[in-house]
Amino acid sequence: MEHDSPWKEVVEELFEYFLAFFFPQVHRAIDFSKGYQFLKDELRKIIRGSKTGKRYADQLIRVYLHDGAEQWLLIHIEIQGYKQQTFPERMYIYNYRIFDKFRKDVVSLALVTDDSPEFRPDEYRRSLLGCEVIFRYPMVKILDYRDHWAELEANPNPFAMVVRAYLKTLETEGNTQERYTWKKKFLLELYRSGMERETILAVYKFIDWIMKLPEELDTELNEEISKSEETTTMPYITTAERIGIKKGMTQGIAAILENKFGASSEPLIERAYKMRDQIKDPDAFQKLIVKITHAQSLGEAEEFFAEIELQYH
Repeated sequence: MEHDSPWKEVVEELFEYFLAFFFPQVHRAIDFSKGYQFLKDELRKIIRGSKTGKRYADQLIRVYLHDGAEQWLLIHIEIQGYKQQTFPERMYIYNYRIFDKFRKDVVSLALVTDDSPEFRPDEYRRSLLGCEVIFRYPMVKILDYRDHWAELEANPNPFAMVVRAYLKTLETEGNTQERYTWKKKFLLELYRSGMERETILAVYKFIDWIMKLPEELDTELNEEISKSEETTTMPYITTAERIGIKKGMTQGIAAILENKFGASSEPLIERAYKMRDQIKDPDAFQKLIVKITHAQSLGEAEEFFAEIELQYH
C-alpha cells in the first residue's frame, strides 16, 4: 500500500494540529502567530544532491520560536510508510545537509506509519577508532495508538480521527465490507464533529484516499452519506466536491469547476481532459483537486492549472 502521499497532504493542510497531536513539545516552542512556510524548493534541492534518492513524503517548514528573536527553525518531517533499515541514515543525512545549507538549527521528526511493531528507527549511530556519531530524533509510531482507542475517540484534535482511520485501514486490508462499515462511521462522525469546514475537508480527503473501496461500494457509501446530509444542519461537503475528492481524476475536476464557476469553466475542463492524456502521475490530479476546491475565482483556478502543468511537464 502506498500511503505516503495522503499523509503528506494532511500534514501540510493541518500542520499546527499535526504538531500538537504528535509532537506537543515542539508545538509549544513555536510562535504560530508569526506564521510558517513550507520550503519545498529548498528541500527538493537538498534531496536531489543526496544519494538517498527522491522522496515524496518529506516536508521542510520554516517556523519561529517564542524566544523573541527573529531566528527561524527548520523542522524536517519524515513520513515512513514501510520498513527500511537505511531510514535512520537518511534522517541523519537530510539533517546535516539542511544545516549545512542554512546554518540554522534543525529538528528532524519521524512519523513511522508501517505495520511492523518491532521497527522503531529513532537513532543513527556509527563509530570508528574513537570517533563516534550519534543522531537521535523524536519518532512516533502510529501502530502504538492501537492500545489507546478510547483516548483517540475522546480527543478533539482532527489527527485523532486520522490515526483511527489509518489503523482501521491496516486492519481491514482485504475485507471490503468491514472497511465500508468503518469508513461510513468515520465520515458520519466527521460531519457531526463541529470542526471547521476546511479541517473537515482535509480529514475527509485523507480518509477517502486511504480507505479505498470497490467502485460499487463507493457509490453506495456516497448515497448513504448524502441521505444523512439531508438531516444535518451543516452540509460541509457538497456533492461536486465529494466527487472531486472521490475520483481524484478528470471527472472530479470537471465537477468542481462546473459547480463553482458554471459555463465559464468549460475551457478549463477541456484543458483538464488534455492533461489526462499528457500527465501520467495521478498525484498531479490529486494536487489539482485540492487546489481548485479552495479556488476563489476562475483566474485563481487557471493559475493552479499552470502550476501543476509546469511541475509535471
